[in-house]
Amino acid sequence: MTLNHMTILLTGAAGFIGSNLAGRILADASQCTVVGLDSMNDYYDPRLKEYRLSVLEQTAKNSKSIWKFINGSIADKDLVDRLFEEYRFDIVVNLAAQAGVRHSISHPDAYIESNLVGFHRILEACRHSRGHGAPGVQHLVYASSSSVYGGSRKVPFHEEDQVDTPVSLYAATKKSDELMAYAYAKLYDLPVTGLRFFTVYGPAGRPDMAYFGFADKLRRGQSIQIFNYGNCKRDFTYIDDVVEGIMRVMLHSPPGRRQEDGVPVPPYKIYNVGHGHPENLLDFVTVLQQELVNAEVLPADYQFELYRELVPMQPGDVPETYADTSALERDLGYKPSTDLRTGLRKFALWYKEFYGCGLETPPEGNRK
Repeated sequence: MTLNHMTILLTGAAGFIGSNLAGRILADASQCTVVGLDSMNDYYDPRLKEYRLSVLEQTAKNSKSIWKFINGSIADKDLVDRLFEEYRFDIVVNLAAQAGVRHSISHPDAYIESNLVGFHRILEACRHSRGHGAPGVQHLVYASSSSVYGGSRKVPFHEEDQVDTPVSLYAATKKSDELMAYAYAKLYDLPVTGLRFFTVYGPAGRPDMAYFGFADKLRRGQSIQIFNYGNCKRDFTYIDDVVEGIMRVMLHSPPGRRQEDGVPVPPYKIYNVGHGHPENLLDFVTVLQQELVNAEVLPADYQFELYRELVPMQPGDVPETYADTSALERDLGYKPSTDLRTGLRKFALWYKEFYGCGLETPPEGNRK
């Protein structure tokens, strides 16, 4: 497969991963049509989404492909069906979802609507796009999450591990997405690939993520809370590495096959997309603080020790995430490689530029 001349639906297009993926497709592909769909909700400051879309508009002006953005929800059946009818998509990348482990505890309805009802709308539209002489959707790629591994003590996490013990509603919805996707792949021979992302970070990321919130608080001279007394590990994955992984997956739809006993195996795959090297949270925050100083977000004499607080684990959190990426390496020849300091340096420089241009403090909606 090649993305040239393809028509692609990208949901969650104004989100962190979605906007970066859209930019990469527009920069690399020729004569393709990228339709971006996003609800532009206020889960976090919409100005960040508007900023990402403005960057995409500039990329599209220099692209040999077409960019079309639509403000709407994947849970809106009429809208989804209309888009599939109008554009006849070849590839669908579903990144739209209500994100956030802790938010799912206090706002469960949003997760059911977007992550379950919305994803079902996408699955149904992909299913009905095929048949009656129409090739329809050739590959559906969707976002799962490392959260499906729950509190597993077996590390690194492998795609074949049991993931039946979610510790948050968010994780439960992502596990449900995987089950629904498998059923559609099997019932309708629909090529589907799910991606379990591991703590994605980088410039213009989500302000509800820890590194972004830490930067906001440190900049205001507020203390940050480091959970589980600093004994947490996360497999931090830089955004460019994640986008490269998605691009490779998009081009390699899983084939259907038969086992030796003749039983059909559906065209379905799951991949971990992570750095494969967990970092201690306290070390991570130390590097972040250093890079914020280097970017002149924080003063050179900043006393980091005065602004950190070690606290117990929060509900829904897990002590460690750690991706086994051997399947991604084996099948697609790719392993994320951006080191932590490089990634956080790029974030700090972006943060300085974005919030240093006439905006004295981060928006009120970002404050913890």
